[in-house]
Amino acid sequence: MHSQVVVLGGGPGGYAAAFLAADLGLEVAIVEADPRLGGTCLLRGCIPSKALLHVAKVVSEAHEMAEWGVEFQPPKISVDKLRARKENVIDTLSGGLSQLAKRRNVKQIHARGVFVDSHTLQLEGGSPDTYDDDSRLTFDHCILATGSIPALPKFLDIGSPRVMTSTGALALEDIPESMLVIGGGYIGLEMGTVYSEIGTKVSVVELAEGLLMGADRDLVKPLIARVKERFEDVMLGTKVTGLKDLGEQVEVSMEGPDGAVTKRYDRVLVSIGRWPVSKGFGLENTKVTVNERGFVQVDKQQRTSDGNIFAIGDVAGDPMLAHKAAYEGKIAAEVIAGEPAAFDALAIPAVVFTDPEIAWAGLTAGEAKEQGIPVKIAQYPWQASGRATANGRTDGLTKWIVDPETDRVLGCGIVGSGAGELIAESVLAIEMGCTIRDIAESIHPHPTLSETIAFAGEVHLGTATEIYKPKRK
Repeated sequence: MHSQVVVLGGGPGGYAAAFLAADLGLEVAIVEADPRLGGTCLLRGCIPSKALLHVAKVVSEAHEMAEWGVEFQPPKISVDKLRARKENVIDTLSGGLSQLAKRRNVKQIHARGVFVDSHTLQLEGGSPDTYDDDSRLTFDHCILATGSIPALPKFLDIGSPRVMTSTGALALEDIPESMLVIGGGYIGLEMGTVYSEIGTKVSVVELAEGLLMGADRDLVKPLIARVKERFEDVMLGTKVTGLKDLGEQVEVSMEGPDGAVTKRYDRVLVSIGRWPVSKGFGLENTKVTVNERGFVQVDKQQRTSDGNIFAIGDVAGDPMLAHKAAYEGKIAAEVIAGEPAAFDALAIPAVVFTDPEIAWAGLTAGEAKEQGIPVKIAQYPWQASGRATANGRTDGLTKWIVDPETDRVLGCGIVGSGAGELIAESVLAIEMGCTIRDIAESIHPHPTLSETIAFAGEVHLGTATEIYKPKRK
């Protein structure tokens, strides 16, 4: 069995690459071990977590309406119905992907692919009917889209069903009375938000001295305040030294500023990052180069050191984001089809779907300082936003990073309700080389949260109406 292009992995990057390659006239096959397309993002990550975060948001807003004189009874949560609804979302989207593949004549092979050499995959297990009992698949080009898995160090992997990764947390087997989240990154905080709102007493332990250490500290402050208000405990500068399954609970040993301590929780969520999937499927039988962190090395056209193999998404390096994978997948498809494509994005947006949400794109203030890049920072507090005040959520901030010489916008950060929806405008502005005046003088609808993007620009220009901060002469 032969195909011009084989995509190994059916996640956001994989199916984006496969579909575009087919649209460009190439013969394409997707090899995916899971019986459904969608990868981690759709099946065990982005989509199910956002479905559950939507539930958490509704519960939270119902609680907050008491301030307006509108009170609801405490929610009655059916775990079975909640889980079924989440699975319905997954099945709907995955089924749609399968139909799109069929309409594009993309062959779907549900099996594990192992490299024999730089032109051949050995197909193992899965659904043999999808590859006609022909266990070898040859190709002209292969696109690696194998993604990543939750990191689980051996000392935390004690074989207990009460110790979960994000995959287990999203399975939502029950609503535990208490849960410890190990890791103060975005995945742990998102899942902690979900469980906290549906009734679990959530605690977080983080080795570093703060949460979301990779994000702008001005943006993180409102989230930390909210987390401390809603979570049971936040333990910073604290190291987990061991776990012990006690049957009904897990005993957690920790060392923090006040010394060693032992606590018990009904469930423990390990969320300390993700590992690229670059081992166990024969890459050593090719000329592909894998670095010390497990990432496959690629150039700007997503080419690996093996001329027949490309790599995209999580396996090709940070940031591990679905939209970055899809962007890279399309580049790989175009290059294989002979198009002059290359990775040239100036801004890859990142969103933390907590409450409040945090989003940023382009250069951050911290990166500018580390790299010695002179910038000016313009901030607009949401306390001055009419829409934020009307919504009862003024714990937001919009922040621009501006080149002091040219006034071009280099980066943007937003914290607040709906920040993930608002950040896209800044991505376009950065990519288009807009100046801060271009943004400030583009009329934004009133009253909306999107106005804060323009108003932050007005702060830079000294023309802001709702706050008094004239530009210095």
